[in-house]
Amino acid sequence: MATPLSPTVGLTLATALAPVVWGTTYVVTTELLPAGHPLFAGLVRALPAGLLAVAIARTLPRGAWWWRAAVLGTLNIGAFFPLLFVSAERLPGGVAATLGAAQPLLVAALAVGLLRESPSAWRFAWGVVGVLGVGFVVLGPAAGLDAVGVAAGLAGTASMALGTTLAKRWARPAGVGPLAFAGWLLAAGGLVLLPLTFFVEGVPPVLDGRALVGYAWLGLVGGLAAYALWFRGIGRLPVGSVAVLGLLSPLVAAALGAVLLGEALGPVQLVGFALALASIVAGQVVPRRRRARPFPPRGRAGPEVSTAVGHDEGPHGSCRAGPRHRWSCGESNPGPVTIIQDFSGRSLL
Repeated sequence: MATPLSPTVGLTLATALAPVVWGTTYVVTTELLPAGHPLFAGLVRALPAGLLAVAIARTLPRGAWWWRAAVLGTLNIGAFFPLLFVSAERLPGGVAATLGAAQPLLVAALAVGLLRESPSAWRFAWGVVGVLGVGFVVLGPAAGLDAVGVAAGLAGTASMALGTTLAKRWARPAGVGPLAFAGWLLAAGGLVLLPLTFFVEGVPPVLDGRALVGYAWLGLVGGLAAYALWFRGIGRLPVGSVAVLGLLSPLVAAALGAVLLGEALGPVQLVGFALALASIVAGQVVPRRRRARPFPPRGRAGPEVSTAVGHDEGPHGSCRAGPRHRWSCGESNPGPVTIIQDFSGRSLL
């Protein structure tokens, strides 16, 4: 049985605006920006917005947050953008988007080790459904694979998944708002991109009015506003619920391609939309775990007094109470385990 997270609907919708805005990147890039400069686009999207946010918030990292901001900025932006662009250049867009859709699965796995969350079959299952749904939407019959492109796509997905999970683990410092926090990470990621951009692409292109509008959208809306909403959601929502919202990005890109660029959406794509949206909705509910049955009450007297015989769930699995207050537990162990309780109620093996 699952319980919807109704008190967080507003926060979830606000967080979902981030991947919705990121879904406009494809149309903005192809229609407004000069071709052949993807790293410059990433740099303009990150560094100016990050510096502006830091100037507005007037808050700098302190102590360990200098290197933590550098790590998170590199994982979420500085490394993610170049790997994303390499994947997009060497793979059909549908293949690259499908690799990116695996992020919720990686976040669910990382949350087990880094956040000490219990493995969730619910999240893993719906994560697979989400990958299938995005694949149906964006994969075409001519989709091909390139080893370097696939490796870059998976590495980029893993980079942002790890950055998302670490952002949840470390948590935004007390007294630091989402705008300042996003500014730290955007500035750090932009500084990583700065030398790489000029080394790979050389002198920046000449910008016209359309390009300025496109870069302003990517930097102020797709960068500053979107990342502030995204990291606020990571701090206040379950990390798995936030990660699955990322599926909205390829869905919005496909929808805008159909509406603005005349790209066709057939029955298979519509089925994919339905599967991906179902995965997003399912990712916002937390399965309710059954409450464990209480351990049988301890006797007040010593272990020689009680002679009750019963059956219940003890700390070692299925246990059976026998004479002398001995509990034999064996279903979840290779052999029976005997527990003897002392006068204080503690268990002595």
